[in-house]
Amino acid sequence: MRRHLAILALAAALVIAGCISPPATTDDIGVENGYRYDADIAVTTGDGLNESEREAVVGRAMARVEYIRGHEFQETVDVRVISRAEYRNRTNDASDAANLTARQRWNEQVWEALHIIGEGETYPEARATNRGSSVVGYYSPGDGEIVLVSDSATPRVARGTLVHELVHALQDQHLSLGETRQLQDEQLAVWSLIEGDANYVQDRYERLCGVTWECIETPRAAPVRSGSFNQGLFLVSYLPYAEGPEFVEALRERGDWRAVDDGYGRFPASTEQVIHPDRYPGDEPATVPIPDRSNSGWEQFDDLDRPGHDTVGEGSIYAMFAATGVIDRSGAAQYDYDHPLSSGWAGDRIVPYHNGSGGYGYVWRVRWATPGEARAFAEGYRTLLDRRGADRIGDGRYRIGDGGFADAFRISRDGQTVTIVNAPTAPGLDAVHAPS
Repeated sequence: MRRHLAILALAAALVIAGCISPPATTDDIGVENGYRYDADIAVTTGDGLNESEREAVVGRAMARVEYIRGHEFQETVDVRVISRAEYRNRTNDASDAANLTARQRWNEQVWEALHIIGEGETYPEARATNRGSSVVGYYSPGDGEIVLVSDSATPRVARGTLVHELVHALQDQHLSLGETRQLQDEQLAVWSLIEGDANYVQDRYERLCGVTWECIETPRAAPVRSGSFNQGLFLVSYLPYAEGPEFVEALRERGDWRAVDDGYGRFPASTEQVIHPDRYPGDEPATVPIPDRSNSGWEQFDDLDRPGHDTVGEGSIYAMFAATGVIDRSGAAQYDYDHPLSSGWAGDRIVPYHNGSGGYGYVWRVRWATPGEARAFAEGYRTLLDRRGADRIGDGRYRIGDGGFADAFRISRDGQTVTIVNAPTAPGLDAVHAPS
């Protein structure tokens, strides 16, 4: 997964209680480009914002972000507008199956293990489809600017989008936009602090509008989803925006904004720590070894610029069960990633395999806090296979006959550990990973 700090247009403001911290003693905090955080500005939004209006809106918004967050912008943040067509061209790195690199083929097995992206679609294709119609703005760290995606030269700037991306600019100037992490779960955990901080500030900003501050009403961009929108991929990608603000709030309760700032020096190690802030920072993920028991026809990917295994974590396991209907989300909070089928996660590892005939498989081992939680996960996974129309062929083995996830599977549990083996055919299961 690639870092992308764009806020999704369909993100609703999250309700997070709290009071505004007083501005720091520095005179400049709360004043930016000649605009105080409590200033009134004359702007007409009906026909979009011209350059001078955009300057006023951005200047006051920067002052207000400073006032809430307690850090001074070190330099002005430029705002640029590009068309949606240009954005799609920039991010359209979709690849067809015939032209995938070794790393992409390795990554495809990770997403397939989660039952999120099947063999009829690639991860770049699914990501491009999900992002192409939903992104309305993003912060570009290399350029130090905010890019708004609009089909008008005088865009109707969504207030929440602007505030959110300004927080990213402030993070870039004072804190960090994340460390290089190799594993999917670690990446999501890092983004949860970064995006959670931005969403948290955005929500507090919105709470002051119309109550303490005069704010310009701007339209919200409506999400546009194509028929091929991938719900599972969205649930994984949206976790930092949904769970991150509550994680940030929990840090603030421990020590105000200083505790949040300290988090950038010790990012959460897993989505488990984000979803359950009481487990941060002490509950470190368990190391889950997988011995190589493949035969000579199968091998792990060794031509990568990263480790040959991945860890998907509690958040992605929740997304897997939710996207396939095993978890019924209808009666729960819209984006609550805490569920008994995933909340006992203690660690996991996925190791993809390939052979010389274009075949792919994987071994996925998940460690749980208790044998009961491991049993519940195994039962939930069997339910997932049943929902895909899998045939039970005995000895913990299943076979899905058609569709994007047509493969053979073997599920076994040993105390707190569940192991899932995947191969194109049932006889191939033992070739990928022989039973112990």
